[in-house]
Amino acid sequence: MTAPAPAGSRPDDRRPNSRRPSSQRPYGPGRFAACQAALCPSTAGLVGPRPSGVREVVRYNWPMYAAGALTVVAAGALARRLPGPAAALARTAAATAAGYLAVSTLATWCVYDRSELHRYDWLPALLPDGPGDHLVVSTGLDEASRPIAERHPTARRRVADLYDPALTSSGSIRRARRHAPPAPGSIPARPGALPAGTGELDTVFAVFAAHELRRPADRTALFTEAARALRPGGTLLLVEHLRDAANTAVYGPGAWHFLPRATWLRHAAEAGLRPAAERRIAGLVTAFTFRKPTPCPN
Repeated sequence: MTAPAPAGSRPDDRRPNSRRPSSQRPYGPGRFAACQAALCPSTAGLVGPRPSGVREVVRYNWPMYAAGALTVVAAGALARRLPGPAAALARTAAATAAGYLAVSTLATWCVYDRSELHRYDWLPALLPDGPGDHLVVSTGLDEASRPIAERHPTARRRVADLYDPALTSSGSIRRARRHAPPAPGSIPARPGALPAGTGELDTVFAVFAAHELRRPADRTALFTEAARALRPGGTLLLVEHLRDAANTAVYGPGAWHFLPRATWLRHAAEAGLRPAAERRIAGLVTAFTFRKPTPCPN
């Protein structure tokens, strides 16, 4: 069941000065029709699975958790067999691994199950006029389109599915993909070819998606395409964990899967997008908005 629009939103949930081009970008046979069919009011049906909590995070990343648990058991067993200093070192290793397992699991529960992250209570502060006509970019696990649709049921949206094992090589994404395949209506796409015409969109969402493109060239292509598809004044909304002190303290070596803040700022600048706002969510997640400049009148 679709939730009602939040109080204060406009009936059509669009920004007032959106530019609507008269022509669409050409696609291959059948792609244009698929794109048009996918650009529909959210009340026509919700897409994507329910957002993940700690249970799904552990399920998708079980090899890392298993390795941590094995380290605790092995180091503890060694500590009982080794003499003096070596035993102390083994006990320290066991305690460190156990600490990271406990802290990272607790933090994941706090962020994904208990915070405002998946409720999207933070979204109005970043998009006060709503998302308007928008594109949700997924690189294997779309968990953004459903909560956005629930908050903005009349906004027109489509979902671009960028999943490609050659581009998104993470084992956790492959496991998530088997558990939660893309919803009907998702449009297969590439980082350098998003299913939207030039200047057509009010907002492009990339929620925990862009970091799965491990090659810098693919991320550059995605940002460039987002800038092309946005109307002047449109917004790229990026949500990511960062490779920073807080995430490193909680996730240890796992934080190296994330990218530094400077990397995202550089990709945006290369695409001609300007930082507009930045919000920290639950202490470990950062939401950025990057704005496409509006041309100055002559």
